Amino acid sequence: MEIGISILDETMKKVILYLCAAILLAACAKKPEGHRVVMCIPVYGQSLALGEEAKLITDFEELGKSYDGRIVTENMDHTFGYFDNDALKQWGKKLIGYKKRTFELSVYGMAEALASQLGGDTLICIFPGGQGATPLARLSKGTTPYDTFIKNIKTAAENAWDNGWEFHLPAICWMQGESDIENYPDTDYKKLLTQFAEDINQDVKAITGQQEDVRIICYQSNNVTGGKRYVQNAYDCFECGVPQSQMELVRDNTLFWASGPTYPYTFVRERIHINGICQKRIGHLAALAAIDIIRGQQTRQRGLIPLTVDGHDNQVIIHYNVPVSPLQFDTTSVAKARNYGFSVITPDNKDILKSLTIAGDSVILTCSKPVDSCRLRYGINGQRMKSGHRHGPRGNLRDSQGDNKKVTVKGKEYPLHNWSYQFDMNITSDKQHEK
Repeated sequence: MEIGISILDETMKKVILYLCAAILLAACAKKPEGHRVVMCIPVYGQSLALGEEAKLITDFEELGKSYDGRIVTENMDHTFGYFDNDALKQWGKKLIGYKKRTFELSVYGMAEALASQLGGDTLICIFPGGQGATPLARLSKGTTPYDTFIKNIKTAAENAWDNGWEFHLPAICWMQGESDIENYPDTDYKKLLTQFAEDINQDVKAITGQQEDVRIICYQSNNVTGGKRYVQNAYDCFECGVPQSQMELVRDNTLFWASGPTYPYTFVRERIHINGICQKRIGHLAALAAIDIIRGQQTRQRGLIPLTVDGHDNQVIIHYNVPVSPLQFDTTSVAKARNYGFSVITPDNKDILKSLTIAGDSVILTCSKPVDSCRLRYGINGQRMKSGHRHGPRGNLRDSQGDNKKVTVKGKEYPLHNWSYQFDMNITSDKQHEK
């Protein structure tokens, strides 16, 4: 009996704490007034989505005041920086102002960019979801992180409607894949991510009643050398699977739009997590995709994506989708990689690429042997257990969008170029065409 009473007491304490937190936060929250439309674009994934190790550079007080208070959380308030998959713990963190695990999120920069471009009647609702160090199978529909994310979306919609506002969720920013590289799960990443996009699209529509699809603004995981089985120039490369799947979905699936790969950025300890400044930078790239989605633009393929690969004798021609010409090899922003990040791998694990050149929207590669049955790769290189623009898997190919589009972070200006997504592809040769 004493044990039962003790458990009851603990439960009552939690309930009382939860109610007190809810009442206090509701009383203190100052919500924007007079606005009519809420555009909700949260971020979901594993630790990169949650900003792990990214030093906070956004001033939350300033973020809440800027743009007439139009950047809000799922509660339509300005209590940024609190997240937990346990609702009670999240309320508790807000109650006591727990900030020890508050990091920079890409959606802070994205929201600032959107608020500066969208009209004064539009609120931008942002919040994170997901769980660190977790493969995609344990973030999909039916898991605790997914269910929490859906609940937060529903909370955001209901709070908007309670204020008499419209609510739309045009997109979700996707930042997940590192665990599916390093942990070698026995799953099909592309199939799982495609299913996630379909599930979230259906579940959000069931909440909001919207007709427009929910798009996935997709980054690209960088840490292919983080897999313990990774071997440089191996013809069969499991570690390429995740970044290749992300690139293919951006290229081929209308639910997926590009933000960009992460290799041009600075990683904390050159491992797994981009830093706070780079979270801000990729957030501004995501905002470019979000604006096109919101405004119904057809320029879906903002990213620099290989569209076709053709081989003939000892030559390979890669035709790119180029958002802003011309193509450039940039060895200043990203440390020069061998052959600017390109390689042509034979079935006996040798790189036969000799030289390459840019020709309009294409890159032409010349090899030392015929390329039939070879694999073409970009950004599959780098030092073991490294990520990022100095020593990690990387390449030097970008477009010229950043000549005109830039973002200033902590007093320094950064160009918003589109960098080529990493890839690992079969070479379609003339012989294969004939078959």
